[in-house]
Amino acid sequence: SMTLDGYGVEQIATALTDDRILTPMNYWRSKGLKRGGKKNTKTPTYWRVSTIVKILSLQEYCGDIVNFKTYSKSYKNKKRIPNTEENMAIFRDVNEPVVERAEWEKVKAKRGTTRKRQAKDGNKSIFSGFLVCADCGGNLNYHFNQKNPDIKYFNCANNNNHGDCPTNHYIRLDFLEMVVLAEIRRLTAFARDYEDNFAVAVMGHSTKVVELEYERKQRELKSLLTRDGELDALFERIYEDNLNGKLTDERYAKMAKRYETEQTTIAERVKILKAELRKADTRMMSSEMFVSTVRRYADAKTLTQRMISELIDRIEVFQAEKVDGEHKQRLRIHYNGVGVFDIPDALKLPETEVRVQTRKGVAICYTPEKQIAS
Repeated sequence: SMTLDGYGVEQIATALTDDRILTPMNYWRSKGLKRGGKKNTKTPTYWRVSTIVKILSLQEYCGDIVNFKTYSKSYKNKKRIPNTEENMAIFRDVNEPVVERAEWEKVKAKRGTTRKRQAKDGNKSIFSGFLVCADCGGNLNYHFNQKNPDIKYFNCANNNNHGDCPTNHYIRLDFLEMVVLAEIRRLTAFARDYEDNFAVAVMGHSTKVVELEYERKQRELKSLLTRDGELDALFERIYEDNLNGKLTDERYAKMAKRYETEQTTIAERVKILKAELRKADTRMMSSEMFVSTVRRYADAKTLTQRMISELIDRIEVFQAEKVDGEHKQRLRIHYNGVGVFDIPDALKLPETEVRVQTRKGVAICYTPEKQIAS
């Protein structure tokens, strides 16, 4: 919960220490449970950052059982090595969860993003780490105006003397807050007033994006596994032919090398496909989580760090342009598990209209972009 509210692992560790919460090891000992590991009896309420990181990564809190998390290279080497996810055995929903899967998935995604930038005034924005440049794909950094610290803004980190990005993609924080809040209110109004349509639209949107690609990758995976089995049989056949003298040593070595190369290529591709299929499963599940999450914010009046973390994956910021004598700026919001989601035009919902006076005589307005998510 604290992670989704924007706290870092060091802040969480400090807060738990200040609140004199027993660490897991000392909590087990207070209950008479024996656990291996180092025991700190002098400061049983001192929390380390490493403990917080481990807690945030434990999938078991969702009620799952995860086996084969580590392995050893041989029986002679006692060192345990972390296993890759595709080689683990995961059994979902075996135990009663202590953390909602939706929250755990969001924390997992959040922990995988780039470090959030903090402004020089000591404050950070709830949008830090969520804004990307629509042209170069780089992050937008958070700043404040030196002459007027009340004016806070973002601009592209790649817009520098080297010219990696041609424009700065400047956007004021107050303008951004009004736009995003208006879009979220419109989205929640859709979920509230057209509940069935909303669920169908979100699930259908996610399914269309994922389903065909998912089936194609499943077929490719099946084909590769079949071919891998065929190569094993071919290995046995040429080995026997070599022993019986039907196949020369040179010919055997050449064919064996070719089969080994093909199997290595297949193994690498199978690994990639399995990872992509797991990601697709998570995305389809995330669309269900997105529906329930949106409904929770139906009456939201202000933006919070938790709201941004749970609803939004990233926001693409375009360079403001002058159209018909008026400065307009486009934003493209990518929602968690759904991507870019457009509300059907047929529904009677208010359009988002935001206009901010950026400086004397110059105003900028928001232009929503209608686009199907990729």
